[in-house]
Amino acid sequence: MMVLVLIVAGLGVVALLMVLFAPHIRKYSAGGACMSMTRLDGKTVLITGANTGIGKETALDLAIRGARVIMACRDVEKGEAAAASIRRIYSKANVEVRELDLADTSSIRAFAQRFLREVNHLHILINNAGVMMCPYMKTKDGFEMQLGVNHLGHFLLTYLLIGLLKRSAPARIVVVSSLAHNFGWIRFHDLLSQGSYNSGLAYCQSKLANVLFARELARRLKGSSVTVNSVHPGSVCSDLVRHSTIMSLLFSLFSLFLKSPRDGAQTSIYCAVAEELHSLTGKHFSDCAPAFVAPQGRKEETAKKLWDASRLEDS
Repeated sequence: MMVLVLIVAGLGVVALLMVLFAPHIRKYSAGGACMSMTRLDGKTVLITGANTGIGKETALDLAIRGARVIMACRDVEKGEAAAASIRRIYSKANVEVRELDLADTSSIRAFAQRFLREVNHLHILINNAGVMMCPYMKTKDGFEMQLGVNHLGHFLLTYLLIGLLKRSAPARIVVVSSLAHNFGWIRFHDLLSQGSYNSGLAYCQSKLANVLFARELARRLKGSSVTVNSVHPGSVCSDLVRHSTIMSLLFSLFSLFLKSPRDGAQTSIYCAVAEELHSLTGKHFSDCAPAFVAPQGRKEETAKKLWDASRLEDS
């Protein structure tokens, strides 16, 4: 009985301390903030998955800076609701929604064809959309969903728009990855997890693929005035973890220590606008500062091999 009383008392003390120190915890958890005052008047920005979370917050920030922001969303209805929300906050926002399903290469190609017909410039591309730890499922083309959306879909989209980015230079590409890349390995022998599947490991592999893609693309674009950098947004309170009961529970319990979507968007915004990054490419950022890249994310041979495999998968 005494042990139970002590446990309850201990939990009470912890809860009280968390309430008392909540403002300080929130401030610490927020991480770095983009302090750049750069304007983007006359610039065109494309953001995938911009209808919610950090994508929506990134769209809002860049629209306030004067950019024309194209929100590429799978669910157009939700995208339009997000665009309307942005306009309510900033009435002059030049935002538009276009349909893009990164789990369907025909949708990606149709999106790119229309984009190239109707848009003359593209100065900033932010590959933001993603899925996390979903049950095993396949894209329309038969790819494992997490690698298919998080990496292969964005690979194809970027590949199709690279010519426009070059013609619009100076231009920037921002690839949203994750700290989870540290725990990932590219399983070339079973890239699409057809032999075995673990939702957590598949997610980590897709985030490592993001880092490797950014580094290899930066190498290939050297001298073009198009820079490519990857980012870790931090642990953000969003619906990204909806497929994992354990992660959803943990995020609920420790919500005080999570970033808000606005805070999570800061590094993407920083890499898109910071003046000091105008020529910096092939790097990884977190909290608006250079970040550690796992050894497996720095291997040039692996990056080249993944590039070739990705072109084959999306051919």
